[in-house]
Amino acid sequence: MSNLSKKIELYLGRKPDFTSEVILVDELGNGTVTIKSWNAEDKVEPTISQLNALNTQANTKINDEKILSLRKNAYGNIESQLDLLYHDMVAGKLDTTGEWAKKIKAVKDANPKE
Repeated sequence: MSNLSKKIELYLGRKPDFTSEVILVDELGNGTVTIKSWNAEDKVEPTISQLNALNTQANTKINDEKILSLRKNAYGNIESQLDLLYHDMVAGKLDTTGEWAKKIKAVKDANPKE
């Protein structure tokens, strides 16, 4: 997802349909994405300065989403997590000493949010 699309999401306060409401295009083919057409009815098309004001928030959101994706892959499937929790429950370790808690902490430590 481009920085522009994330800024548009922040501006609208929701994710628009990028196939009909807000059409983005890279006309030069160099990675510079611009708004081709604006059909969102809940807000007028933002100015460049309005979008630029959202740059820091957009970059933070993009980075957070990357971290969450890395974490999701590292956590493993829900079945494995439930199995770890079950074994911790049987062992009386439903606290930070349990294997599930240690695994989750290791994943979060390896993939911290900035």
